[in-house]
Amino acid sequence: MAFRYLIEKASEERKSRIVLALDLSALPKDLGREALKKRALKVLREVNQYICAVKINMQLLLPLGLYFGVKEVVDEAHSLGLPVIIDCKLSDVGHTNAWATRHYFEAGFDAIIINPIIGWEQGAQPVFEVAKEYGGRGVILLVYTSHKAAPESYELLVRDPESGLDKPLYVIFAERAVRWGADGAVVGATYPEKVKAVAEVLRNKVPIFSPGVGVQGGRIEPCLKAGSKYFIIGRSIFNAEKPAEAAKFFRDLAWLEG
Repeated sequence: MAFRYLIEKASEERKSRIVLALDLSALPKDLGREALKKRALKVLREVNQYICAVKINMQLLLPLGLYFGVKEVVDEAHSLGLPVIIDCKLSDVGHTNAWATRHYFEAGFDAIIINPIIGWEQGAQPVFEVAKEYGGRGVILLVYTSHKAAPESYELLVRDPESGLDKPLYVIFAERAVRWGADGAVVGATYPEKVKAVAEVLRNKVPIFSPGVGVQGGRIEPCLKAGSKYFIIGRSIFNAEKPAEAAKFFRDLAWLEG
């Protein structure tokens, strides 16, 4: 089933725009793999009714392994009716991208985040082809990150090979999201003005996923007004004394404001 349908269905059913970033981290010497997996599953079960999707990145993938611990987390999310995104920010050459994408989808992931810096031919194109082959899995482009140094790269003026005009890099990435038919665009909630600029390029054709709410200082309200559809939130939920209450707080804020 297509990723866009899955996340929209979960969002409507749970009245939520929150994607749980299950980015729990621990070295094996500090916390055993089983303990880390159990903590991830515990958080997921506690907050599942308040979220519309789950995002997993290297902090969980590396210690647990793709086809073992992480697959168990993915399967549990699916049993709860939640789609799962792999946040690998894929950015290699085409044949490697296709190989990696197949493995992620074989492990059950419903969508993948990639870096559009790789371009289309022998870059992003194989990822989109594999996603289509697997029944409409999602491909989400990283357009503007949430950390403080993001402007150093994403606001660089570069020559757009399509138009020949000089544009900020993030604008070119947003245009690629539309042209390539992406299923999402990541724009940090710490930069609501960039959310607005990207939304103007996307014209409601591609939903915006915004990380950075809470710990990084991003706020839901201005980003909703600017055009964000989903909010990727991790530490402010799973490090809370009561994760379910934190997830409900963000769920209610994003849904009622929207």
